[in-house]
Amino acid sequence: MLIQLTHEKAIGLLHELEELHLIKVLKENITRPKSKLSDKYRGVFTNEEALDFNKHTQTMRKEWDNT
Repeated sequence: MLIQLTHEKAIGLLHELEELHLIKVLKENITRPKSKLSDKYRGVFTNEEALDFNKHTQTMRKEWDNT
């Protein structure tokens, strides 16, 4: 049986079930597959919002470099 945890608290529940001898955890995989930020945030901003955000970020970086 393969289980994918979608919330960090779920691992605690699994350990509690193991302590009650209801299940046995055979193997723990504590590494998460890395997703690209572009995939994670795709569709969050409209094109106009993304351009405004990018412009604002560039302005902030220039201000930071000038100090």
